[in-house]
Amino acid sequence: MSRGRLPVSVKRGLLASVAVIVVSMAAQAHAQAPAKPSADGLETGQLYMEADLVIRDDKNKITTARGEAEVRYEGRTLRADELVYDETRGVVTAKGHVQVINEDGSVEYADELTLDDQMKAGVATGFAARMAPSIKMAAATALKRSDRVNELNRAIYTPCEICAQDGSPKTPTWSIKADKVVQDRDRQLVYYRNAVIRVFGAPVLYLPLFWHPDPQAVRKSGFLPPKLGVSNRRGLSYEQPYLQVLSPSSDLTLSPQINTKVNPFFNGRYRKRFYSGTVDARFGYTYDTDFDGKGNGFGDATSRSYILAAGQFAIDEKWDWGFTAERTSDDLLFDKYEVGDVYASRGAFLADDRRLISQVYATRQDQRSYFSAAAFSIQGLRPGDNDRTFPTVGPLIEARWEPEANIAGGRLRLLGSAVALTRDQAPTGAPPLHLPGLDSRRVTGEADWRATYTAPVGIRVSPFLNVRGDAYSLDDLNGVKGTSRTLSRGLAVAGADVTWPFVRRFSDSTVILEPIVQVAASPDAKQVIVGTSAAGAPIYLNEDSVAFEFDETNLFRANKFPGYDLYEDGLRVNAGGRASVFWDDGRRASLLVGRSFRNESNNVFSTQSGLRQTKSDWIVAADAQPIKGLSLFARTRLDSDDFTVQRAEAGANLSMKRANGYFRYLRDRADANGTKVENLDLGGDLYLTEHWGVTAYGNRDLVQDAWVIRDLGITYRDDCTRVDIIYRREDTVVGRLGPTESLAIRLTLATLGGPLYAN
Repeated sequence: MSRGRLPVSVKRGLLASVAVIVVSMAAQAHAQAPAKPSADGLETGQLYMEADLVIRDDKNKITTARGEAEVRYEGRTLRADELVYDETRGVVTAKGHVQVINEDGSVEYADELTLDDQMKAGVATGFAARMAPSIKMAAATALKRSDRVNELNRAIYTPCEICAQDGSPKTPTWSIKADKVVQDRDRQLVYYRNAVIRVFGAPVLYLPLFWHPDPQAVRKSGFLPPKLGVSNRRGLSYEQPYLQVLSPSSDLTLSPQINTKVNPFFNGRYRKRFYSGTVDARFGYTYDTDFDGKGNGFGDATSRSYILAAGQFAIDEKWDWGFTAERTSDDLLFDKYEVGDVYASRGAFLADDRRLISQVYATRQDQRSYFSAAAFSIQGLRPGDNDRTFPTVGPLIEARWEPEANIAGGRLRLLGSAVALTRDQAPTGAPPLHLPGLDSRRVTGEADWRATYTAPVGIRVSPFLNVRGDAYSLDDLNGVKGTSRTLSRGLAVAGADVTWPFVRRFSDSTVILEPIVQVAASPDAKQVIVGTSAAGAPIYLNEDSVAFEFDETNLFRANKFPGYDLYEDGLRVNAGGRASVFWDDGRRASLLVGRSFRNESNNVFSTQSGLRQTKSDWIVAADAQPIKGLSLFARTRLDSDDFTVQRAEAGANLSMKRANGYFRYLRDRADANGTKVENLDLGGDLYLTEHWGVTAYGNRDLVQDAWVIRDLGITYRDDCTRVDIIYRREDTVVGRLGPTESLAIRLTLATLGGPLYAN
């Protein structure tokens, strides 16, 4: 019979006759299994064979296929130059350019391969395999005990590329060479006997017995990449995380940190996924004295610990609830032991930088309504923070509802709010006077209406009306135990926003000029007075607008205070203009300039706010994207009389193929306590070649003329390896540890665990 390709019609007829014989034999062996079509169209137990030349020996029940031979069975495909199927022995022998393509997409190669008739067990010579994710294994011989266990002799394992871009052989960045390698998919482990770990082909470590999780396993217990460092503060430090999988939906990471200058520190993390949500809890503990930036201990030894826990759950399609638990025994514990990602967002409410928040909350939301109930407390880690002066908040209730139909041609929104705050100590006095803290309770009901009308000439007018009622109950007024007061007040504001955008199209850009005017009027507001200062000035209740800053985000707000306690009243006009340019290639630029005017000064605003006088400070804000990957922004507040800078913030973000980074600058004049802020924060990565790069990060306190942190690092990365060497220096800054120096090394190998590669 000819060895060339047969015409399609002749080939199909021949294959049909061969397939009928083979399928009938396979079907008898699996008659107990119900027929079930697979992805390749074959039913359970069916086998399909094709080739350029097929020879059938009926007497000995041997079928031989030569020339691009292929067999498909149970989702697997076997290809070779020659295939011999012995029905009596139930054995398939493949020779020449052998490939086995499994259901999961992994491919096995061999010079010669012998398999059972189910293509699950067999023996191979000149064996190699490619599995997800980019795993390569090769061996002189291989024993396939089943579709779950492979044994390789004189083998090598690597996730790295072994071929250069031109197709020539390439030494992998790292590999493991061993006398025997066993891949056990049931236990999800890869075992090695007499293993040698090689880096760039050079042997660096010998291990008589070694194992790691199967790279194809979703999750598996085992060691994670260690953290190695040396510093003036802790001496030589080695932290070795170990991940223990407790169940398909939970795991525990134990990460002891061994230090030569101070006692060990134990970190841990527990994660659990439920049907309706998740729990993620981090914790740490040590028993030691306090120590300074040089590792010198002082004081008594005691237990020191922290917890950073969060949970979030869905009750049904509309209801959710959650919690966070964040506390530490020492204000500087995270700095001493370099615990990262401390101030991340974990719940519905966010604390300021270097402050921890513990909370419990529940929310309900649909298309037209929102409801939340919460309680929380805060721990301060900043210099001068006194936790007794922070209020415990609970309950805090907020609600919103919008009717579906328009009311008087506009959108109506009904809002409600209630809160109770309890404070142990009043935040007054230097040194503290330890006066009783103010306790307050508030209930608010509010109606907000807004409509929008556009004239034919392009003028857009948006009238608005807001009516609100508050009721307060106050205890321990002005630091006097037992004094109390109840009051209620009605508040209202009416006005309109007027804008008139002008659009001009140029050859490659669009320019928009938009003057903006807001007019608002309110009757005199009844401010809540809780005491008087030493000079006899009233002290207003202000629990929710302490961090107020006048900038472009609230320039056109009728009530600029973000909370409920303070209220802006009187007649005022907020005016400004915005100019924007949009280029067709994606570049853009925008500039906003504006200020506020009022009929009389308002002493409710602080002297540092820029809003107390009849003419406010100037607000200037700009942002631009001059090239792809680079964005810039700047915002400032200029004095209303002499244009001196009262507050300034600027920054840039860069994101390119081989470089990314950011820059932030903040300057704020001294507040009522005389605290001035000016700092610089910058960092980035630059890859000088495809694999080698440098990293840098710095945070400088310009008021104290000191670097809080300076990092400089070297990074190597490729398809399967990342090495980071980071040098850090901290100066003496009030309220922080320092000065100190440290050097940290981190090695991450693909498939052996780590944040870049592990599941």
